[in-house]
Formats: sequence, C-alpha cells, structure tokens
Amino acid sequence: FAAAGLERPQVVSHVQQALSYTVFDCKWVPRSARLLCLGSAARGTGLVQLYELHGARLELLREIEKPKPIKCGTFGATSLQQRYLATGDFDGNLNIWNLEAPEIPVYSVKGHKEIINSIDGVGGLGIGEGAPEIVTGSRDGTVKVWDPRQNDTPVANMEPVQRESKRDCWTVAFGNAYNQEERVVCAGYDNGDIKLFDLKTMSVRWETNIKNGVCSVEFDRKDINMNKLVATSLEGKFHVFDMRTQHPTKGFASVSEKAQKSTIWQVRHLPQNRDIFMTSGGSGSLHLWKYEYPAQRSKKDSEGSEMGVAGSVSLLQNVTLSTQPISSLDWSPDKKGLCVCGAFDQTVRVLIVTKLNKI
Repeated sequence: FAAAGLERPQVVSHVQQALSYTVFDCKWVPRSARLLCLGSAARGTGLVQLYELHGARLELLREIEKPKPIKCGTFGATSLQQRYLATGDFDGNLNIWNLEAPEIPVYSVKGHKEIINSIDGVGGLGIGEGAPEIVTGSRDGTVKVWDPRQNDTPVANMEPVQRESKRDCWTVAFGNAYNQEERVVCAGYDNGDIKLFDLKTMSVRWETNIKNGVCSVEFDRKDINMNKLVATSLEGKFHVFDMRTQHPTKGFASVSEKAQKSTIWQVRHLPQNRDIFMTSGGSGSLHLWKYEYPAQRSKKDSEGSEMGVAGSVSLLQNVTLSTQPISSLDWSPDKKGLCVCGAFDQTVRVLIVTKLNKI
C-alpha cells in the first residue's frame, strides 16, 4: 500500500500572494505565465490585478480599478491573438476588456438587473465550433447568451415563465459545442435545480434537482459531444452525470459523492485529461478526483429504451490550504498540473499538482 501511495499525485503550494481585497475569481491568461485576480476592494469598487509568475514569486504587472466589484471572468469567447477578458459585475454589467488598454471596455452591456454570479465563454481560444459566445447567469433569475459581435441584445434569454418564481442562478457552463450548430448551456440554481438549455432548438432539453443549491457546473469538455457533467452543491456533495445517453423519463445516469461537510464552491476539469477534476471547498480544502467509466456506458431498460450507466469516482488527493473557503479555481491550459486558486482569506495561491501523467 505504501508503494502505491508514492505514485499518488501531490498538491504542492508553490506561491502564496496576500491581497488587500476580496478575490472572487482567478484565471490564467492563455499562452502565458500570467494570471488574473478579480474582486472587490474594501471601498466597494472592482479590482483586476494582473500577475506574472517568476519562479517562486508573483510580480504584479498591473492593477485596474473599476466602479463596481467584479464577480467572475472568462477568456472563453476570445481569440488567442486578442485574449480579451469578459467580466460580470455586481451591477449586472457584462464588459469585455483589452488588458493592454483596459481604460474603456471594448464591449459593454447592462446584461442583468442584479449581480452576474457566473460567466462562461465558448467559440474562442480555438475551443468549440461556432460563434464566439458568452453566457451569464444572474441573481435576477435569468441566463443570457451574448455574441460580442452583436450589439446590446442577447442571442438567447432563458428566464422563468410567468408563474414560476425566479431563482438565483449561481452557475453557468457551455457544452456540446462540437460543430457549428450544436451548443448547450447548463445552469444551476439556489434551490438545487439544474437546467440544460439546447441553444439549437431554444428549449429546455433536460432538468433535474439535486436538493441543494448548485454552486458550480462544468462539462469535462466544451467542444465534444456531451460526455460528462459535474455539479457541486452547498452541502458538500457533488454529482457526475453521464451525458452520453438521455433516457426519455429518467434523464441522465449519475453518481454522487459526499466530499466534505461544507460547500463545494467550484469544480474544474484538468485540461489535459477530462477524467480528472478538482473541487474546492468551504473548509479551505482542495480534492482531486478521478472518474472511472463502467464496463458498459448504456443498457436497455425493460421497455427497450437506452439508459446510461454511471461510473465511479475515486479520491486521488486532498489538501487543506486555508481556514476560509476557496471560492475560485483555474487550471493552466498550457502547463499540466499548474493551478491557481483564490480564497476568502484574501490570498491567491499557485499550486503544482505532481504525477498527473502517472494516473
């Protein structure tokens, strides 16, 4: 057993940087050794800090202050040449920034009536077919899809029907963008609802409820035929849905795992291996997981309909880094095992996860 333990990945804290503000999101800048921290200053303004990793230290290259606190950001809808950052703020604004000239946004729209909790992008960075699009989810209960090449109107607007009460949307993610036509958005809400919107047919393709607020959803890959979706919850549980086979009444097969007692704030799949993912928790911990597929991913039910078969999840490693929740997490798309996380102890940490090629 001890010998096997030697091969387990280790999560090593490489650099810690104390911040003077609350960090809500952190992102690697694609094709660089740079990272961004987005958040809220004590006086209620928004901050974007750009750091560069030099060996075992982070050098602050630029600090940009904006009128409203910034909750979330993505590079997913930009080209690798431009690397523009899209952000959602506490006032419901969607802005796109050229970090080389960040004074005025290159695109700006008052997207929502309330805070934008979550943002995702697809069609940029060479990831996913089709138009570059950004999805935003807000406390106002709506999920909107934007094409930055169009003006102020969303290309899709998913809002509660009139009789439904509006639910706070906490998380959004693109998936299924494997050709020019196909694309879905998954959204998770404060009451445990998960909804899968098909942007091709403009309809709700599937919905379920995991009984607890949905903090984070992510497909293992955005640019392939839907394969797996992980959803994390307020109560320390996460669910992995096999998205290959949708049963007419039962939906998608899933496996759930109780990771810890506290909230699982985020899930992020390793860019270089879609079956490995990391979750970040309210207890200041990170858990590294591996998904194992079943021998057969689908079977026929008694009526002859295809239904999915869920696999299993194993814990590879866990580490506690902070006394406060780790609220954001991002893998480097370029360097396997390099990771950044931001926590409510006002610290950003660069981590190295070893031995990922041995799994």
